[in-house]
Parts: sequence; structure tokens; C-alpha cells
Amino acid sequence: MSYHFRQALLAMRGNVTATLATLVTMTLTLLMLGFVLLLTLNVNRTLAQLESQVEVAAFLTPGAQDSALLAQVRQLPQVREATLVTSEQVLQEMTQDSPYTRDAVALVGNPFPDTLRLRVGRVEDSRVVAQAVSQLPGVEDVEYGADYVDPTVRTLTAVRGAGYVLVGLLFLGTLFNILNAVRVAMYARRDEISVMRLLGATRGFIRMPHVIEGLLVGTLAAALAVSLLTPAYLALAGRVQQLAPVFPVARDLDTLLPLLGGVAVLGILTGLLGSLFATRRYLRELE
Repeated sequence: MSYHFRQALLAMRGNVTATLATLVTMTLTLLMLGFVLLLTLNVNRTLAQLESQVEVAAFLTPGAQDSALLAQVRQLPQVREATLVTSEQVLQEMTQDSPYTRDAVALVGNPFPDTLRLRVGRVEDSRVVAQAVSQLPGVEDVEYGADYVDPTVRTLTAVRGAGYVLVGLLFLGTLFNILNAVRVAMYARRDEISVMRLLGATRGFIRMPHVIEGLLVGTLAAALAVSLLTPAYLALAGRVQQLAPVFPVARDLDTLLPLLGGVAVLGILTGLLGSLFATRRYLRELE
């Protein structure tokens, strides 16, 4: 194994340009990959927070069958929770927020209708539930904050989808870089490989230094990417938290460590698997 390790170091030193180019490219790719994953994580957290806060409110007519309507909306598959709030309960809530409401009610009566408050399993289902509930007899109006919920959901969903696509493209780009680097290294040693084959060297013996080379490059790129990504993200997250504290930006180690560890493992595995695939493929070409 020490022989193969020395040969891998010699191959890296003999192809400094290709090695450095692959190392820099992999590091930058893993950095972008890490940022996209962190962005996707925070988008998912924002959507989860939005789901916990979005509420569909159905205002009932005075003669509505409240209990029957409550049972009907609870049967909707998108509804996670449904409660009935009477007009008196709504009045109490409004009085707590605005004490002068009680004085107005003494003059004109209680203007607040009985209300069904619904929470959905996914924020994207708010519109579907609102449309379904609005068709029920005894429902006068439905409100769920369409002016801000729908645009927010569309934007966050688009960002999340674009993040997933970009992650896939970056991973393929990283793998392609490893393949090219190993191919260049094996092509530079094609004469030596031919002699080794004539002397009876096995495929595994010839491939091992290049596999170790890919593993070393992947490990170095992963270490550099994580060491740069962590402080940069924490600084950016702190700034975002100051400017927009409403966003649930992930900063706790319990959440970040698995993701950062995943980026590091992905870099190492990409270097290893890329070199394994490249050596098997290009060794056949040299033969």
C-alpha cells in the first residue's frame, strides 16, 4: 500500500497542473453545492414555518349548521386541524387586541360571525381547501391570505426546485472533472502502464495509485470546501437574521453538522468513485 501511495503522490506531482485544476474545480463545485443545499434547507424550514402559521378562515352565515360544517371540513384530506370559533369567542379575541371594540359592540351589536379555522398539511393546499370550503352551504366567505401566501409559495417552490436541479448538475460536473484528471494522469503514464502489463501486473495493481490519487484529491477538496463554507455561511446567516429575523435561518450545529458532513463525504466518494470508473474505462482504451 505504501508503494501505491508513493506512486499516487508522484503522479500528482508529475501532473501538477491537472491536479490543481481538478482540486480547485472540485473545491468550488463543493462550495456551490454546499450553498445550494443550505439554501434548500432554509427554504424548507421557511415553508414549514409558513405551513404552521397559515390558516384558512371560513366565515359562516347566521343560520349555518356549525357542527355539521365542522364535520364536513374535517373530512377533507388536506385539512390537518379544524376548529369552530363562535362569534363570542372572536369578540373576546378582538377585545384583547383592541379594548375599544367592546364599546362599538355595545352600540351596533356583535358583527363577527362564527368562524371555522382550518390548518392544512401543506401550505400549497391552502387555495384548494379555500375553494372547496367556499362551495359548502352556510359559508359566506373564505380568507387565507392569498395576496401573500400564493406568491410566497410559488417563489419558495421555484427556488427549491432550482436548487435540486443545480445540485444534480454540480454533482455531474464534479464527477466529470475527476474522470478527466484521471484520464490525463493515465495517459501521461501510458508507456509505464504498457510495460507493467507486459511484466504481468494485474489491473488492480495498475489502477490502485490512480484510485488513491482520486481519493486524495476528493478528500482535500472536501476539507477545503467545508473549511471555507462553514464560516462564510455562519456570517451570512447572522447577517440575514439581523436584517430579516422573521426567517428561520438554520444556525444550530445539530442541523448544520449532518449537512456539512454530507458535503464532505460526497466530495470523498466522488473522488473515489470517479477514479474507480475512470481507471477501469481508460485502462481498456490504453490496451
